[in-house]
Amino acid sequence: MSFNLLKGKKGIIFGALNNQSIAWKIAEKCFEEGAQIVLTNAPVALRFGEINELAEKINAPVIPADVTSMEDLSNLFTKSLAHFGGPIDFVLHSVGMSMNVRKGNPYTNLDHELEHKTLDISAMSLHRVCQTAFQLDAMAEWGSIVSLSYIAAQRVFPDYSEMADTKALLESIARSFGYHYGLKKKVRINTISQSPTRTTAGSGVKGFEGFITYADKMSPLGNASAEDCANYCVTLFSDLTRMVTMQNLFHDGGFSFCGLSHAVIDQMEK
Repeated sequence: MSFNLLKGKKGIIFGALNNQSIAWKIAEKCFEEGAQIVLTNAPVALRFGEINELAEKINAPVIPADVTSMEDLSNLFTKSLAHFGGPIDFVLHSVGMSMNVRKGNPYTNLDHELEHKTLDISAMSLHRVCQTAFQLDAMAEWGSIVSLSYIAAQRVFPDYSEMADTKALLESIARSFGYHYGLKKKVRINTISQSPTRTTAGSGVKGFEGFITYADKMSPLGNASAEDCANYCVTLFSDLTRMVTMQNLFHDGGFSFCGLSHAVIDQMEK
């Protein structure tokens, strides 16, 4: 069911790789709610992903952009402004890659050059996106920028490794830039701390299947799906949440505020 919450709005969505991607689901939902979309991802991801299938489905152009390149991001926003014929109402930053996790390096023995790359791709990229939009005056007044985070920014999940530090930095950037962009043009910036979700990126974390089951048993509402996250993002892109900014918003079925659950106790006692 569509409520036309994004009718007439225009947005850029980073990170749709395949139909398991949260960004993919968000793009579909935004389109259903009336938005026009520009899709973007790194050139290498475009070669290995299935983004053209999504682009055709939602009638969206695909503009490649390496999030570590200010030149690429400037090109992305400039071309998007031209495509839309006006300012951008919302941006989804769904970008994350842990170089050390990919290499199997434990947190206590990180390759710090690889860690720099992880921070660059997964956290500093949000600052680059915001800075580019800020300097080009690309966002419409009361626009919305949302980035996907995870509760490991606040709590220890050992196998999440360097990405925990990265998400903490990501959330800090959202708060800091949210202040400046709010003053300039009432643009709001928030992060969503999503339940563990079966995606190409998430599945690469050691012990992921066990944890997704644990989180589901801990949460009174169960894990939030990618589709649920898409619905939530729509509300944050809409005019219904104009006064919400600089927040890390937990979207996890209640997991973030549960100390223990009967389901977990029952499982332990078996």
